[in-house]
Amino acid sequence: MKKIIGFWGYLPPNVVKEYKQKYPEYEWVDLDLNYNAPAQNILPDSNCKIMKNIIDNSFANKENLEVILAPIGKDKCDNAYFASKILKEYGFNVIQLNFENLKNRKPTPICFSNLPLRDKINLITSSVIVPVAENFEYCEPKFAFWGVPPNDFSILDLFPKETHVLGWTRCVEAGVPADLELECEVYENVPTVFFAQSFCSKNQLAKYLANKYNGLYIDVDDIASNSVFAKVEAFLRLR
Repeated sequence: MKKIIGFWGYLPPNVVKEYKQKYPEYEWVDLDLNYNAPAQNILPDSNCKIMKNIIDNSFANKENLEVILAPIGKDKCDNAYFASKILKEYGFNVIQLNFENLKNRKPTPICFSNLPLRDKINLITSSVIVPVAENFEYCEPKFAFWGVPPNDFSILDLFPKETHVLGWTRCVEAGVPADLELECEVYENVPTVFFAQSFCSKNQLAKYLANKYNGLYIDVDDIASNSVFAKVEAFLRLR
C-alpha cells in the first residue's frame, strides 16, 4: 500500500507544497472524514465526532501513515490540540501547525456557486490539497448553511443548490480559517441553518447567531436523526 500523509482542517499552502515535494508519491488522507474506521474508544463519548474520526482514522492507517499534519490553533480548535498530543503519545509522527493569518482573504466563488451544497463543501475541503482552478457560476441565495463540514453529509442533500456556504467552511475557501470576523458574517435576510457538531465549541457561535438572525440552530453528534432531518425540511419549506 502507498504511504500516507494524514491531515486535518486547513493546511497552509506552503506546508502542502513542502510535503508534496518531499513525498511526491504519497497519498493524502483527510483524517476529519468518516471512513467507518474501527472505533478506538480513546476519547470520551462527550467528544466531537470529528475528533473521534481523527483518532480512529489514524490508528486504521498506522502502518502506512508517515506523518500527520495537525492544525491546532484558532484555525482549528483546542480539541485538535489535545488530539495531536494523544496521537504523539501513541507514537505517531505529528507535526503541529498554527495558521492564524487574517490577511489576504481570497474570494469564495465555490461558496456562492450554483453547485449542489454537498458538492460545494466537498470541493472546498478537497481544495486544501488540490486547488480548484475552474470558474463557478454565481447564484442568488435562497438559503445559507453556516458552520463546519458535517460528519453526516446526507443532511446537505436537503438544501437546494441556491444555498450559500458561510461560517468556518467559507473561511477555509478564503484561506483564513482563523478569521472570526469572516466566520460570523451572515446575511440578515436569507434564511440560514446554523450547524455544528455536538460537543464542538462552535455551538456557542451557532446558537448565538441563530438567535440573532432568526435562523435554525442544529447540532448533530454522528449521523443525523429523523428529527433533525424533519426540522431542516420544515425550516426550508416554511421559510
